[in-house]
Amino acid sequence: MGQPIAVRRDYTSAQLRGLATRCQDVAQARRLLSLAAVIDGASRAAAAKQGGMDRQTLRDWAHRFNEAGPEGLINQAAPGATPKLSAAQRKKLAALIERGPIPAVDGVVRWRACDLVQWIAEEFGISVSDDTVYRMLKRMGYAHLSARPRAYKQDAGLIAAFKKTSPRAWRTSATQPRPARRSRSGFRTR
Repeated sequence: MGQPIAVRRDYTSAQLRGLATRCQDVAQARRLLSLAAVIDGASRAAAAKQGGMDRQTLRDWAHRFNEAGPEGLINQAAPGATPKLSAAQRKKLAALIERGPIPAVDGVVRWRACDLVQWIAEEFGISVSDDTVYRMLKRMGYAHLSARPRAYKQDAGLIAAFKKTSPRAWRTSATQPRPARRSRSGFRTR
C-alpha cells in the first residue's frame, strides 16, 4: 500500500473552502473542497468521493496543487497536434497565394485546395489533406471565396430595366384598408 500524499500546508481548509466559493470553474471548486477535506483529516477515499473522483485522481490533483497552488487545479487546454508546416513554409505559401496563379506556369486560373495540396507536396514534401489546407488558410487570415454563378447569356441592361420597373412591396401595402380596432369590451369600433 502506498503512502499518502502530503498536501501543502500554506492554505488552511477554511481558506480552500473560501476559494472554492469564489472561483468560477466548477471543477476547480470540487477539487478545492476535496483537498480541504484531506487537510481536515478525512480519508483519501472519502475526500475523493466528495469531489466525484477516485483516489488516484485526487492524488494527481494534490500533486498539481502542491506545484502550482489553486491555479494548478484548473483544467488546461490540450496543446493539440503540431502544425504540419513551419512558420517559414506558411510564409512561403502566403506569398504564393498573394501572388496568385500564373496560368502558363501553374496550369490553373485560381487556387483550389487540391492545387495547394499538390504544391505543398512538391515544394516541401509534406502530405496534407484539403481540410488541413482550408484550416491552415483560415488561421492565416484567408477566406474561401468563390465567384457567384452567372448565366453566360445574361444581359445586364435587361436586368437593370427589370429592377427599375418592378413595383416596391411597401408602396402597395399602404393602400389597403386598416383593420377595425377593438374596444376594451371586445366589440369592434369604427
